[in-house]
Amino acid sequence: MRKLFSVFIILILSGFFFFLISCSQGSCFEETESYLKASFYSYELRKLASPDSLTLYGLNNDSVIYYKSTKIQPALIPLNASKESCTFVMNMNGISDTIEFRYISYPHMISKECGYTFYHQLTDSVRYYTRHAIKNISTGNKTITNLNVENIRIYY
Repeated sequence: MRKLFSVFIILILSGFFFFLISCSQGSCFEETESYLKASFYSYELRKLASPDSLTLYGLNNDSVIYYKSTKIQPALIPLNASKESCTFVMNMNGISDTIEFRYISYPHMISKECGYTFYHQLTDSVRYYTRHAIKNISTGNKTITNLNVENIRIYY
């Protein structure tokens, strides 16, 4: 009887051990949001230069992304996956400009723990913008992912 009881305990402990090692952590430590990364450059010097003040918000939207922020480099701009374009108002050093981004969104699985996010592909070089403070915008990597890769350069 005692032998049967010890075999039973060993089976239960073995099953519990296998149950513990078969489970994943269940925590997501990766970046799950995909932002358009916009770096700021001095038009005259052609090198990185953060604006003294940056306010950024979506046009026809109440979402304020940055409000009188300083030393922003790069700006992380969220895109709406349910639309094909987004327009933003960008106020740099007291001068406002409007920028429109056109893109295609598609789902991308990050991992089992983190699930899905949306990646975006810019369809045009960014040519829909006003030129008050912004002198030029150049497009780098047109694929917008959760990686820290520059997508556009804003020269002001």
